[in-house]
Amino acid sequence: MTAGSGRDPERDPGLQPERTRLAWRRTTLAFSVAAVLAARQVAGGDLNAAGLVAAALSALVWLGFLRVAHLRVRALGAGPRPTALSDRAALAAVACTIALAGFAVAMVV
Repeated sequence: MTAGSGRDPERDPGLQPERTRLAWRRTTLAFSVAAVLAARQVAGGDLNAAGLVAAALSALVWLGFLRVAHLRVRALGAGPRPTALSDRAALAAVACTIALAGFAVAMVV
């Protein structure tokens, strides 16, 4: 097809969901590394109550993010046209990311 024909070329429905699924996996890996480094920071230093609570909350936030990512990756692989990410899932992913950053600051300070 030519660019001026007025019709959209056929879309390969497998490419975009696959790229998005890989991006979710990379993000999950990065989130996991950040959570492990946070736990290592607490374990390697003085174990005070605030650091221990921040590490425990980081683990919970990490599990929450893993759940959101897992559900999204499954939805992307379910069919040729995946559904859009829900507002609730997007908000949960953002909240987990911000919470992990906040807990990391609490552990360092």
